[in-house]
Amino acid sequence: MRYIEFDEKRPFDLVLLGRIAVDFNPVDYFQPLEECTTFKKYVGGSPANIAVGAARHGLRVGFFARVSDDQLGDFVTHFFEKEGIDTSRVRRCEHGEKIGLTFTEILSRDESSILMYRNEIADLQLSPADIDEEYIKNAKALLISGTALASGPSREAALKAELLAKRFGTRVIFDVDYRPYNWKSPDEVSLYYSLAARDADIIMGSREEFDLMERLSGRGGDDAASAKALQAQGAKIVIIKHGKAGSTAYTCDGRHYTVRPFPVEALKSFGGGDGYGAGFLYGLFSGWDMYDCLEFGCAQASMLVAAHSCSLEMPTAERVREFIRASKEKYGENVCCDRREAQ
Repeated sequence: MRYIEFDEKRPFDLVLLGRIAVDFNPVDYFQPLEECTTFKKYVGGSPANIAVGAARHGLRVGFFARVSDDQLGDFVTHFFEKEGIDTSRVRRCEHGEKIGLTFTEILSRDESSILMYRNEIADLQLSPADIDEEYIKNAKALLISGTALASGPSREAALKAELLAKRFGTRVIFDVDYRPYNWKSPDEVSLYYSLAARDADIIMGSREEFDLMERLSGRGGDDAASAKALQAQGAKIVIIKHGKAGSTAYTCDGRHYTVRPFPVEALKSFGGGDGYGAGFLYGLFSGWDMYDCLEFGCAQASMLVAAHSCSLEMPTAERVREFIRASKEKYGENVCCDRREAQ
C-alpha cells in the first residue's frame, strides 16, 4: 500500500529547510576531544546530509537555507552544487553571522559526542521573506528540520513554508532533529515541535525527541499512543527510533513495521539517522513497500555509522543494494526484519 502520493509533475522531488553546517571529525579518534590534534572537514547538519544522500540516489533536491558570506559559505554551497543540489534558495547572511561549526568526539565505537558552536549563527537567519511560493509549489515534498524552529526568524520561515506546503499539496516531512543549542526551555521545544507536527504527513524522530514534543500534551513514553495521536491530526507515517534496539513505522491504516539495524563494525555513533532518512525517503519516492523503504534506510544508517564522515560518504543506491545483498548472504534474509511480524 502507498501511504503517500506525490505530484509526479513537479520538478523537485524534495526541498529541505534548515541547518547547513561544517563538521570537523577527528582523524586521531578513540580518545577525548581535548587530545585530538587532526581533523577532516566536511559539510554537515542533518538536513544537509539528508539532501546529499537523496541527491546521490538520483532525486532532484533543493534547499532553503542561510549560510555565512565567507569561504566556509563557499565550501558548503560549492559542495552542494557538485552533488547536483539546487542552491538558488541558499542565501548569504548580510550582517556577519557565521556558519555553525561542529567538532565531534569519537571516544569509542559506541560512544561519541558533539560540540557545536552556534552563537550568532547563520542558519537561524533564514527569514520568512526567503520562502517563496513557487519553489514550494514545484516540490513534491518539503522536509523541515526541527533545529530550524529553535529561534526566529528561522522558526517563522519554517512555519510559513509548512503552511504554504499544505496550501499547495506539497507533502510535509518533519524530521524532529533536536539539538539543545539555541532553545530557551523544554516548554518552548514542545510548543514549536507540536506546531510543526500538526500539519506534517511524515514525522521522524527518536523516542526522546517525541517525549520532548509531547511534554505539554501530557503524553510520552508510549510509541503506539504517540503515533495514534499524531495520526489523528493527519500524519500518514510516524517513525519512532530506538537506536540499536531498532525503529518502528506506524502507518495511518493501523499497521506498524519494525526493523533492526544491520550488523556493522561501527566507527562512530552519529550520522546514522541522516542515512536512515535519505534511504527511507528514496524508497518512498520510488513507491516501494513499507518494509523495503525501512530496510533501505536501515542499511544506509549502518553504512554511515561505519564511515568517518556523514555527507561525503553517503552511498549511492547501488552501494546500498550491494550492502543489503551481502548482509543477507552473511546473516540471513531476516537480518533487518521479519516481514511476517507486521500487524
